[in-house]
Amino acid sequence: SYVTEMNLEEDYEYVETPHLFRTELWKQSGHYDNYVDDMFLLDVNDEEYGLKPMNCPGHATIFNQASWSYRDLPVRYAENGKVYRKEQRGELSGLSRVWAFTIDDGHLFVRPEQIESEVDDIMDMINEVLETFDLDYEVQLATRPEKSVGSDEIWEKAENQLESVLENSKMDYDLEAGDGAFYGPKIDFAFSDALGRKWDGPTVQLDFNMPERFDLSYTGADNEDHRPVMIHRALYGSFERFFMVLIEHFNGKFPLWLAPEQVRILPISDDELGYAHRLKNNLEDNDFRVDIEDRSWTLGRKIREAQTDRVPYMLIVGGDEVEDGTISVRDRKEREAQDVDPEAFVDHLVDERADKREEPTFLDESE
Repeated sequence: SYVTEMNLEEDYEYVETPHLFRTELWKQSGHYDNYVDDMFLLDVNDEEYGLKPMNCPGHATIFNQASWSYRDLPVRYAENGKVYRKEQRGELSGLSRVWAFTIDDGHLFVRPEQIESEVDDIMDMINEVLETFDLDYEVQLATRPEKSVGSDEIWEKAENQLESVLENSKMDYDLEAGDGAFYGPKIDFAFSDALGRKWDGPTVQLDFNMPERFDLSYTGADNEDHRPVMIHRALYGSFERFFMVLIEHFNGKFPLWLAPEQVRILPISDDELGYAHRLKNNLEDNDFRVDIEDRSWTLGRKIREAQTDRVPYMLIVGGDEVEDGTISVRDRKEREAQDVDPEAFVDHLVDERADKREEPTFLDESE
């Protein structure tokens, strides 16, 4: 939801492309010659099909179904697209390298003079994401690999433009010679996992080749056809790998806004279940993710379980709370407060969620 809101604010149009294409598409895009060993291929009615390893040819196809003026560009597509890559079994690793994963993908079709401003805007979006999650990262400029498509002139031009963006941003970066995509150079943001291994995350890639292969065009101010440039970008990289990084970064102790379960209500006995459900309904009306621990456990066990699950807040309700219309609040730092007004608690949660604070703050000593 967070990144979707960012995309919509930047005028990306959400699209959806098929999971399975005839391999003619992958031959046209260049993936078949350069990526076929990593593709899942199927024979369907004597025709060869492939599960998509990338979303970009589908987006290029969508762009090509309309006529465009120079005034229409940039055109920006976004897709949370599931892709499939046939990694060798020894290369598979947890959530970081899997056969099927989802990219928060985006492709922009721009005029050549729009390249640097659009890449700048994408870099701003990536920086906002990384600052929001307080993640450490390294930046690399990845240049032409041995297995690639396109002329030396096109590659040199693309690499120079990405380098110019990095230099103008005063951002520290390393040169990763030969580590670009087969269709163009890229700026990669890399994370380190708990074992010190580096994994690619957000990325910006410049592509002069796919517009050529798909014969993409727009009508310029001179009323002639011109070739757009394609920019590939992802703000997370893949959800799976980004989740892996976040789980390790926060040690499972997610900020309130990010926690899959934000509040757990712990009734002392079944007598308080009705009150617990009224509290839950009120929290859910304010778009919070809430569960009730209604198993016949002791209160101590319920608290330990919620603590192990790293739930930001626990609401303990017994007979006194029901009678007084209050709650007892406990956070995962094991701090507690009694006789809390439920509405005041909800108001605080709304502010804490909006501020994206990293730790529960309702029970801070200052409050």
